[in-house]
Amino acid sequence: MSRIAALMVGVAAVVLGAEAAAAVSLTNRDDRQHKVTIIEGERRQDHTLAPSAVLEGICLKGCVIRLNDSEEDEYELEGNEVVSIEEGFVYYDGPDVPEQPAQGEEGEGAGKQ
Repeated sequence: MSRIAALMVGVAAVVLGAEAAAAVSLTNRDDRQHKVTIIEGERRQDHTLAPSAVLEGICLKGCVIRLNDSEEDEYELEGNEVVSIEEGFVYYDGPDVPEQPAQGEEGEGAGKQ
């Protein structure tokens, strides 16, 4: 493969990775399946999400997610969230960042005297 072709493949991978990073990821953490309707502008897509299943790369520019055809269970997303279905509701998931001790406090990396 020529250097130009290899460079083009690398650039395409970065662009596709950036798009996926800016999309919604939805995980079904319930023990039952849910019908999920994704509404992006005038476009609607229905999915049946089994327990533990994940929808990734959805809502690139924001959308409304509706659970089980209920207009009362609508969630507006911007397009960069990681969310899950738990007990029939959509919740935002966040990374569990371990708390770091302040510098000088006893803990990992602190010098003992």
